[in-house]
Amino acid sequence: MSNKFNSIELELICVIVNFNLGSKVLKHAKQNGITGGTIFLGKGTIKNPILEFLELAESRKEIILMASEKNTANYALEQLNKKFCFQKQNHGIAFSTSLTDIIDSHYSNSYKKTEESRGGESPMYNLIYTVVDRGKGEFVVKAANKAGSRGATIINGRGSGIHETSKVFAMEIEPEKEIVLIISPSNLTESIVSSIRDELKIDEPGNGIIFVQDVNKAYGLY
Repeated sequence: MSNKFNSIELELICVIVNFNLGSKVLKHAKQNGITGGTIFLGKGTIKNPILEFLELAESRKEIILMASEKNTANYALEQLNKKFCFQKQNHGIAFSTSLTDIIDSHYSNSYKKTEESRGGESPMYNLIYTVVDRGKGEFVVKAANKAGSRGATIINGRGSGIHETSKVFAMEIEPEKEIVLIISPSNLTESIVSSIRDELKIDEPGNGIIFVQDVNKAYGLY
């Protein structure tokens, strides 16, 4: 049984869309081979001086996580992109990561680029997860922006779906935590991680933790 499981390449699909679209995304994904998923509520940040002045630079988001076999995941992503037009600005973001990388990864206090799992091929984008105390998510975003990040999604660490996240990362995320998701061009990842690490003093006990994953396939990134 384990041999059969190990022979299957699994992908984790993440879709970030405006509030109230999550159920529609999940329904369409199921129509294209995905068996199920989890929807989280989040908060998006937008870099726009006019919107910031009007206090409209934040928007409610829904994050949909779905796991599937690699070929099915790639097909579902393509169909989701056709349906929801992620290539158009402000229509959302969809990407996939290797699920085995999440389950088998070992965390440390430093970010190191690894290309072994891709046979030396460098990914175009990375997914940066930062878990901090509630209220510090905005500071993570500001630190990332200093290093070239163009935006982020903040997830409050509460709700029924957070238990799946706790199992995935093999760590307990308390209700008062915030998770900041940043999609970064690979050439900026190291500087963004370093900026967050320094500004939030991540190396000090209890100040948070950072995870970095390769993004295999993505739609809606600018």
